[in-house]
Amino acid sequence: MFQPKIPTMPQPSGLVTPPVVVQPTTITPGTPAPAPAAPAPARPVVQLTPGTAVALVGAGTAVVLVVSTVLVSLLLAVAVTSASVAVCAVVLRSLIASDAKRR
Repeated sequence: MFQPKIPTMPQPSGLVTPPVVVQPTTITPGTPAPAPAAPAPARPVVQLTPGTAVALVGAGTAVVLVVSTVLVSLLLAVAVTSASVAVCAVVLRSLIASDAKRR
């Protein structure tokens, strides 16, 4: 009852066809496409005027100020959290010590 039953390999029932041999073909070259007369510029040239330079410096300064504000606020949040955990640890330690003295 608990012995495994191994299936037997059935014999092929259909017709077996031999593999098809592919004959190589020759490639005839076509006429080549004419080369372009002059290459087009990849992208237009951007000219920096004093006004755009000032705008770029202002935008860069704003990005630096925003990123530094976010990083300082994250650091402050970590510092406040660690200070509050330290205060909680001191209070719990004193409660456990005073409870042990009463017994």
